[in-house]
Amino acid sequence: MTHNNGENTNEETSQEQKLDNIKEMGQIDIPSFKSDIHCLTIAGQVEGHMVLPPQNKTTKYEHIIPQLLAVEENPQIKGLLVVLNTVGGDVEAGLALAEMIASLSKPTVSIVLGGGHSIGSSIAVSSDYSFIAPSATMTIHPIRLTGLVIGVPQTYEYLDKMQDRVVKFVVEHSRTTEQKFRELMFRTGDLARDIGTVLVGKDAVDCGLIDAVGGLKDAVRKIHELKDIKGGLVQ
Repeated sequence: MTHNNGENTNEETSQEQKLDNIKEMGQIDIPSFKSDIHCLTIAGQVEGHMVLPPQNKTTKYEHIIPQLLAVEENPQIKGLLVVLNTVGGDVEAGLALAEMIASLSKPTVSIVLGGGHSIGSSIAVSSDYSFIAPSATMTIHPIRLTGLVIGVPQTYEYLDKMQDRVVKFVVEHSRTTEQKFRELMFRTGDLARDIGTVLVGKDAVDCGLIDAVGGLKDAVRKIHELKDIKGGLVQ
């Protein structure tokens, strides 16, 4: 008489793992190495209070918040890598994510690949250290409202206060000054005046917004450096 319960259980576990891999990664076989760095991707448009059309590539902030909580609480996760390729999106949702990343006790590094536009700039600077790829761009522009806008003084006061919140956060978490950041936001004389200022790679570093130009290997190396520093402080 043979017992196949153990084999059947292993097969079921393997099958479940493959299904999870397909769901999360789009493929069956992924490297078996277990990393202690959690990769958080902010891609497309940051979706907040309004549900965007299905054809839009979005990052839903209510999906990101539990991940950040898990990073903070899971002892096996030693650092967070935030990968950004975003056009921006909901200001309050983006600012909420930025505040959560900034308040993590574990080392955090961000890297802008492709684009880190609009409120994406706040998320990019929220980490302990930030990188931007040489070809990546960041657009700095004033906050805009979409949909129905009531033309009363209170609306403009609300916009001003929201603008101040974004400016204050970026200045506190980067090397740029309030004067410089507002200058980038409201730069006049350019052909695409309404767009604001487009920063390409090194430009974002030169104005103090991003810490360094770099790629994936630089970002991972920096997380390991910060792990050693923070680990030493804890001990």
